[in-house]
Amino acid sequence: MSSKDVNGRATDQAIAKIKDLISSGEFTAGEKLPNERALTQRFGLSRSSLREAVRALALVGVLEAKVGDGTYVTTLEPDLLLTGVGFVSDLLGGSSLLELHHVRRILEPEATRLATPRLTDDDFAGLARCLADMDSAETTQAFISADSEFHRIIVSASGNATLASLIQNLSGGTLRARLWHSLVERGAVEVTRASHHTIYDALLARGQSPAR
Repeated sequence: MSSKDVNGRATDQAIAKIKDLISSGEFTAGEKLPNERALTQRFGLSRSSLREAVRALALVGVLEAKVGDGTYVTTLEPDLLLTGVGFVSDLLGGSSLLELHHVRRILEPEATRLATPRLTDDDFAGLARCLADMDSAETTQAFISADSEFHRIIVSASGNATLASLIQNLSGGTLRARLWHSLVERGAVEVTRASHHTIYDALLARGQSPAR
């Protein structure tokens, strides 16, 4: 086995051990981890492997290294932990891209259902502004920005932060740009714009019903 493979396995072990510290509750969100020397002695691993593990966990939002202070467990909020999904979604193409879009389409109706009784007057005002921006948009990027904000407002009102973050990260900027370019090529922009108005009208009607 090469030294590179050995180092990789040691880093994986360090990641697993740090994960165990957090998942067991020994260290919770916002707490500071022991210093590097203490952790290497506890894990029986090298400093280089530990450092690589900390870097990896920082990249996925689990740890935060503060210069001159130490390493902390992050808030572990969904927005942090699911950013990797958004990164991956920007790299996909072909059938995988369409499958990812399909997953988002499966999740969005449930988020919309949950959001319906929670949408406030400010939310509806925000949605109306998004529709106006879509109607007046002269560039694809303007469409994308308005569309992204429209859906962000709805899913953020769902009351489920994990669901909202997952949907948002499944619709990263690059993914939306590709889908919008596809819509433009098919001449389906007007249909898409009309569907957003329909969604808004349905939400508004339900929000004004006595059952709210």
